[in-house]
Amino acid sequence: MGRVFGLLGILSALAVLPACNLRPLYGSGGAGPVASTLRSVEVAAIGGQRGWLVRNALSDRLHRQGDATPRYKLEVELDDDITGLGIRQDNAISRERRTLRARYRLLDATTGSVLLDQTAAADAGIDVTGSEYATVAAEQTALERLSDMLADQIVARIAAYAGRSTKP
Repeated sequence: MGRVFGLLGILSALAVLPACNLRPLYGSGGAGPVASTLRSVEVAAIGGQRGWLVRNALSDRLHRQGDATPRYKLEVELDDDITGLGIRQDNAISRERRTLRARYRLLDATTGSVLLDQTAAADAGIDVTGSEYATVAAEQTALERLSDMLADQIVARIAAYAGRSTKP
């Protein structure tokens, strides 16, 4: 009897769901307004290796195509920090935390007005070994992963903004 009431509860909740005005962000696929907005974002140059990694990750996710004039410009400022956490008995660091933060602004390309001004951050733990090469390689790998994570966050927030600003 309890299962029947549970099932009826779930079905009634599903029946009410369309009334809450939820709709898929990419509901129209590649031709929809959100995908179109993402394709029209140009990512400004970001200095350094970190900037190159983040800019490439953003460009991959935005699917910018051709020479069409962009409607939006994305400016990104990065802050990279490596902090030692674990200390061994010989006072050597055994663990590090790498944090990559981005402040980004989505600008209207024609007027220059700021449409979105937010921050994103990602961090990763790194084991410090006796080999300096292994530690540097781990720090580099962490930077590459953090760049991808930052790009995912930024693109998701731009897509959410585009979904809110292009309501039917």
